[in-house]
Amino acid sequence: MKENELKIFTGRANPQLAQKICEILKLPLGKVTIYNFADGEIYLKIEESVRGCDVFLVQPTNPPAENLLECFLFLDALKRASAGRITAVIPYFGYARQDRKDEPRVAISAKLIADLLQKSGADRILTVELHAEQIQGFFDIPVDHIYSAPIFIEYFKKEKKDILKEGVVVSPDIGGARRATGFAKRLGDLPIAIVDKRRVGANQAEVYNLIGEVKDKFCIIFDDLIDTAGTIVKAAQLLKDKGAKEIYVCSCHPLFSQNSCDKILNSPIKEVFVSDTIFLPKEKLNDKIKQLTIAKLLAEAIKRIHFNESVSSLFV
Repeated sequence: MKENELKIFTGRANPQLAQKICEILKLPLGKVTIYNFADGEIYLKIEESVRGCDVFLVQPTNPPAENLLECFLFLDALKRASAGRITAVIPYFGYARQDRKDEPRVAISAKLIADLLQKSGADRILTVELHAEQIQGFFDIPVDHIYSAPIFIEYFKKEKKDILKEGVVVSPDIGGARRATGFAKRLGDLPIAIVDKRRVGANQAEVYNLIGEVKDKFCIIFDDLIDTAGTIVKAAQLLKDKGAKEIYVCSCHPLFSQNSCDKILNSPIKEVFVSDTIFLPKEKLNDKIKQLTIAKLLAEAIKRIHFNESVSSLFV
């Protein structure tokens, strides 16, 4: 074993993505044993030496909470096994929507998760499409934050280039306007529209108005995640009512909770494109949902971190 050798491990949250990354980098996936005891406690053992190695752990922290706990245990095991440097590759960073104290007596959960990741043994974080970019400031270790836009841009320019001539990028809320603007620019300086969304409760939103022109246009809604799909479906219905020709959705993280997939299937949306930051079982896929892999982007970022090269230049 060489000093500073690159090794990639994965927990049980999304081993499919980790395997794709390893295939691109032409590396074997690290050997580990993970299972649950009868009472539910997690047992984890790394089955090969990692002493002095540059180790990357691929583990998204989407629900259930066991994925998060497994990540902490894995980091602790790597630290105690004398890994040279440990990078937590978190394709989806859970609890990112709880990033501030916006009412009395609530936890700032995103900050707590950041602290626990560091305490568990992470020397560096590699994550994708944070819900709020300021979460990077919750860490006292380096954070490489990469964006999902390139995989959607590549797909549209290759497979959907005809619709871009009459395309409009739509932000589903005011807060996502900056994200949508950058996406529109890289798709060929497309115009943008913004949905004025008023939230009435947790996982509940009412759509009121539209800023921008979408009549007879191909609309591409761009957002960071889809949870219950309520916001996306209501935004799509508003666009349809305003005369949009076809409606597409690009979203990095497919949480798809509750009956979100059925909502999408019965909506005016033509197609939904998501990444594989979160593993999707077959029952959450339908004719309108297409999953694109982010493995190539993550593999390149991992390679650049290992060789101390620029990660930000991936998005120039």
